[in-house]
Amino acid sequence: MSARYRVNEIFYSLQGEGAWSGVPMVFVRMAGCNLSCAFCDTRHQDFTLMTAADIVAAATIACEDRCRRVVITGGEPSLQLDRELIDAFHGWNIHVETNGTRPLPEGISWVTCSPKEDEAPVLGHVDELKVVWTGPSCDPARYDCITANVRSLQPCDTGDIALNDVLVAQAVDYVKFHPTWRLSLQTHKLIHIP
Repeated sequence: MSARYRVNEIFYSLQGEGAWSGVPMVFVRMAGCNLSCAFCDTRHQDFTLMTAADIVAAATIACEDRCRRVVITGGEPSLQLDRELIDAFHGWNIHVETNGTRPLPEGISWVTCSPKEDEAPVLGHVDELKVVWTGPSCDPARYDCITANVRSLQPCDTGDIALNDVLVAQAVDYVKFHPTWRLSLQTHKLIHIP
């Protein structure tokens, strides 16, 4: 019997943040998380139960079969992501956005780890380390134990324009003084796309 996954939404858009910003991708947002971050933008109580085949079919329809790059995100995708779902996306480039607190299955093309301040990541190497800048108490150096090809610092979107401007300026200063990091902006919010 096929596994059934809790899927919040599936949609086609451009990657809005990090190293792949601007690249067309299908997003599969899984419901559920093992953390409770104040800035989370996912409604975990809303989901549809789907098989792996259902998910791939919906992803193919969402992009009108134009794209073979999928981002499995959440919530926290590692709570559900398994070999069956990875295998179902055979022929696709699979990206995963995770908080890094749980191991991931093999077969993922790109892992973006966005660790949260209260939890220690279990992943030792990722493709991209993306730290959300929440203010001067944020210390990206605490994740120096994680090796990454790309290190991105992303100002938190608080919903308050004035505070957001302050956080962007602080993140810019941090990157200027720590040039192994790069600034990541949530461009999808700036250009108003999903």
